[in-house]
Amino acid sequence: MSDLKPLRAKNLSLPKYGLDQLEWDAVEQAVAGAVAGPGRSWFLTTLNPDGSPHTTGFGHSWLAGAIHFTTGPDIRKTRNLVADPHCAVAAPMEGYDVTFDGEAHRVTDPAVVQTVAGMYAAGGWPCRAEGDVITAPFSAPSAGPGPWQVYRIDVLSAVALKSTGDGGATKWWFR
Repeated sequence: MSDLKPLRAKNLSLPKYGLDQLEWDAVEQAVAGAVAGPGRSWFLTTLNPDGSPHTTGFGHSWLAGAIHFTTGPDIRKTRNLVADPHCAVAAPMEGYDVTFDGEAHRVTDPAVVQTVAGMYAAGGWPCRAEGDVITAPFSAPSAGPGPWQVYRIDVLSAVALKSTGDGGATKWWFR
């Protein structure tokens, strides 16, 4: 897995249920295996200029312990992140529902953009990297027209709710 290791954790399950704290490594494995695509959206919340929330579905990739996504330079979520990089992600996936709090910044390293494009292409989006942007014949309507920039969300904290078996809930802090 990645180098993203929690500095501390807290079991959020009520004591009366007697559930153990979830293990970050198991949750991260589920996160890394969650492939973006139709019907598998995660949801990004940014802050509008007036402080109100703006939430939109997006296609994600998990790389090196961070969430990556594409967006057009003039799209609301992009403008919001340029003004304030703080954001939250809601991520439903097999076995867990996970939320992340983090900070998003544009990725300009062509090698990372190439890796992210390769991950998307492996998932079925016919895209390719061109320098520090991604191009393709189409994208999700919420991404705006291409070419698309890549953003990385550095995870500050995460909460996972186990949605199978006995359940459980844990919060981790990474900074």
